[in-house]
Amino acid sequence: MDKEMHVDFSKQQFGADFKWGVSTAAFQIEGSDNVDGKGLSIWDVFAARRGKIKKGHQPADACDFYNRFKDDIALVRELNISNFRFSLSWTRLLPEGSGSINYKGVDYYNRVIDFLLECGITPWITIYHWDLPHALELRGGWTNRDIVSWFSDYSEICAINFGDRVINWMVMNEPSVFTGAGYFLGMHAPGKKGLTNYLKAIHHSTLATVAGAQALRAQVHEANIGTTFSCTHIEPINQYQNNVLAAKRVDTLLNRTFIEPILGLGYPHSDLPVLKKIEKHMRPQDEKNMAFDFDFIGIQCYTREIVKSSIFVPYIGARIVKASKRKVPFTAMNWEVYPPSIYQMIKKFNAYKGIKKLLITENGSAFPDVIENGKVNDIDRTTYLQNHIGEVLKAKQEGFNVDGYFVWTLTDNFEWAEGFHPRFGLVYVDFNTQQRIIKQSGLWFKEFLK
Repeated sequence: MDKEMHVDFSKQQFGADFKWGVSTAAFQIEGSDNVDGKGLSIWDVFAARRGKIKKGHQPADACDFYNRFKDDIALVRELNISNFRFSLSWTRLLPEGSGSINYKGVDYYNRVIDFLLECGITPWITIYHWDLPHALELRGGWTNRDIVSWFSDYSEICAINFGDRVINWMVMNEPSVFTGAGYFLGMHAPGKKGLTNYLKAIHHSTLATVAGAQALRAQVHEANIGTTFSCTHIEPINQYQNNVLAAKRVDTLLNRTFIEPILGLGYPHSDLPVLKKIEKHMRPQDEKNMAFDFDFIGIQCYTREIVKSSIFVPYIGARIVKASKRKVPFTAMNWEVYPPSIYQMIKKFNAYKGIKKLLITENGSAFPDVIENGKVNDIDRTTYLQNHIGEVLKAKQEGFNVDGYFVWTLTDNFEWAEGFHPRFGLVYVDFNTQQRIIKQSGLWFKEFLK
């Protein structure tokens, strides 16, 4: 290992029960978008629309994990990673979103699970990682209240078919992102805009999270059930009251809107009044059906945002000051590199009394990677991981509840609207040849976990 990669902590300091893993998502890695009975997802349709994906990149092949899963899982084993998080493609199992099961899809995930277990790697399944069936979007998608029962039925099918071997489950991935970017800003699939669409999507995804968890609890004996939330450390640009209040509203939107109803606290509309409008979409039993006693909560933290007041931004009256304008280091996603953010978010979520266990279910960075002499010497990513893992250890040593850390991600992949441009992987992928090269960051993580 290079001298720059020395760290003053060890895996052992986290304890024997701490979970070390790597996270992936079906749509971003699988490819094989129209084989073996798979149906269209909203991302298949969105990506085909002109101008929606950077440089027109298309996800049809992605990383070809569908055909190369044994090789990629072998890489997980080679890197000494003992936990593998992956999502199930809703349209691979239910091509129309509901109705007839595609048993070729069931067989595929059975083979993935069986090979993980054969390799001594624990599978962690995410039921929903953004790839809603297009057939359901034609019926309103997350704006249609019926999606709660559609999602419950889908979750039950997942539990019945895979729950005999998979104990660890995550219901949803980052609902704030797929509702905000997909149903308010229109930047992600399905490309809808508007406050009404957004508020309906918030409420229905909250209800669906609980319905999915209940389906898992009913079907999987001794299941370890969680769900994941994106979170970002928010600070005001200065201590002027208007900027402090603006930061509080952004923090409420990004970090509190989804976790608090799940914990039985309701939507935090006192600090973000626009959320009060959700009440018009609620029914008498909804408040009870928004809460669930999860075994763990997964948080996914990458950066810090600096906020200032802005009367021109509707609903939140705030805007984010870009990292590139603040003379701070930032990644290929234009996200500030700020390791204390992950410590601050662990501390923030520990303030909630209803969280039994807390895991970091995603953390990582995208930087431009260059192959030199057959190697990828990604010092920036390696340093990013070391510094963030160090902040996780700091939180743990101070007595905060944090029980695992999953790197985003195993291989470079299709990064949604950004296409193949941002590379997050511990493993480099040549998307023309599908060649894999373990990066220096992957080699460091392998040594750390040895």
